[in-house]
Amino acid sequence: MTSLTIDHKTTFTFNEPVSFGVHRMMLRPRESRELRLMRFALSVKPSATLRWTHDIFGNAIATAQVEEMSDQLIIHASMKLDVNSAAWPVFDIAASALEYPFLYSEAEWLDLGALTQQQYADPEGRLAAWAAAFKIAERTDTLAFLKDLSLGVEAAVTYQVREEEGTQSPLETLDRGIGSCRDMAVLFAEAARSLGLGARIVSGYLFRRGLDPALITDAGSTHAWAEIFIPGAGWVTFDPTNRSVGNFNLVPVAVARTIEQIMPVTGSFVGATNAFRSMNVEVSVVE
Repeated sequence: MTSLTIDHKTTFTFNEPVSFGVHRMMLRPRESRELRLMRFALSVKPSATLRWTHDIFGNAIATAQVEEMSDQLIIHASMKLDVNSAAWPVFDIAASALEYPFLYSEAEWLDLGALTQQQYADPEGRLAAWAAAFKIAERTDTLAFLKDLSLGVEAAVTYQVREEEGTQSPLETLDRGIGSCRDMAVLFAEAARSLGLGARIVSGYLFRRGLDPALITDAGSTHAWAEIFIPGAGWVTFDPTNRSVGNFNLVPVAVARTIEQIMPVTGSFVGATNAFRSMNVEVSVVE
């Protein structure tokens, strides 16, 4: 069991007072058998009316309506949680899915729906051809194949911090050979989808528990990875940025079909075209 304290502060600064539209925040971790949330507090300055709901994926969504104008907006989430995920998880994969390719049941296929469909255009099937090259045989061990695919993403893409908005398309990431954690997560998920597998994108936090800091990327910051649905085992976590399998060192906050659906903070303001000055994000993850 590991106890963590996480602080996540987002500060928007403007050159003059502006008015704010509704801001949408996905900052509350997803509780599970492996993660217990002991405390969570969310504050907005200037003061705002906060409302909570859940989206279609079961993520906790906070919306803030700021009434007064200001030249600064600060959103601060602080939390304490206990994490009990295994370093070397054993996945109880159904016999029918031990080897790839396998078929989902009719009910699984129906429920997975769009999570099995590629979200980026690939008319020539380049991504599917790239992903299929990691199969060592016509029928191959499913988990080993997905591990090789995840390692293949890390080998093909040099990690690069990107502060600008948006995510590269999978083919753009492959062609450029550089990308952020979100680019690598999308590439891995789309590659799995191109081969008929159900995948979803995850956002959250990464910490170093028991690892050499030099061996882990994005620790103490927001992070993105992916999960693949394997019958029997359920949703299995793959973090291609850090060459890992399972939730060890990860704190999931939100899951969705696309990366755009799980941005930690989104919102709008009304002001002059040159009113916006900067956005600063500070994340602290402490054992």
